This record gives sequence, structure tokens and C-alpha cells, in this order.
Amino acid sequence: MASLNKVILIGNLGKDPEVISFDNGTKKMTVSLATTERYRDRDGNWQEQTEWHNLVSWGTLAQDIFEKRRNYVKGDQMYVEGRIKSRQYVDNQNVTRHITEIVVDKMMSLSGNRQQQQNPNASYNAYGNQPQQQPAQQPQQQYQQPVEPQMPSQDYNGDDLPF
Repeated sequence: MASLNKVILIGNLGKDPEVISFDNGTKKMTVSLATTERYRDRDGNWQEQTEWHNLVSWGTLAQDIFEKRRNYVKGDQMYVEGRIKSRQYVDNQNVTRHITEIVVDKMMSLSGNRQQQQNPNASYNAYGNQPQQQPAQQPQQQYQQPVEPQMPSQDYNGDDLPF
């Protein structure tokens, strides 16, 4: 049976992205993202519930942030695509910790035009290095005269309906 692990989030960065470099040259980016749900409670008062998500990315996206080709900062509204990954580790006090992260495949700023002014190629797939494709222009369709609906004849009894 097929399965799918896909996450799409729109939220605000809780801090500036942090990039660490490993000895082999690999880069890892981490950042937190807040998503807020707004709803009315039983009394009709507005309530907000904020969820915090740990984002992690490797490779091209981390490299771009490290080299300042993408300048994401705390508070930026972001569109994120990725997958959920849970893992566990033992901390310095020998306590086993469990963490759930979003492994980011695609990340782009929705914070107005600021990002595009700084880098017009900033919105591309984290692994593909290709700018996002603009949708192909559809050819102009020729105008066609609308067809007049026809009324059934007087002796139609509706017997040809499929139900």
C-alpha cells in the first residue's frame, strides 16, 4: 500500500535561521516556525493557539542561507514544504530525548517584496537548484457562440435518467 509523508506550513520564523558546518563541508540549517490558529470559543471570544515547529534542512537550502543568498530573518512569513521526521537522542545528562522535526524540501518567503528585491532567484526548490517555473501561457481560446439550451418535448417523461 502506498503512503505519503508531506507537510505544508505557512507561518512566521521564530528566530533567524542557524547554519552549522560539518568537517566534510555539509551544511545544516535549523530554525523554528510558528503557526497560529485563530478561532471563536463557546462564548464568542477570539482565541489563538500557536504551534511551534522545528525545521531542519540540509544541502542547497542550508548553503544558500549560509552564503546569504537567502536572507530570512525572525518574523518573516514563510511557505514551507517538507516531511515529518521523529528521532531520539541521549543528551549530556544521559536522558533520552524525543524530537519531531520538519525536514524541509522547499522554503520561500511570503513577506512581501523585500525578499524578491534582495534576490530575485530566492524562491526555488531546496534540492533542485532550479528557479521555480512560471506556468506556461495558455493559448488564447477562440470565442464560440453559446449553444441555446433546448427544452424537452411535451411528451418527455424523464425515463432516460440514469438513476
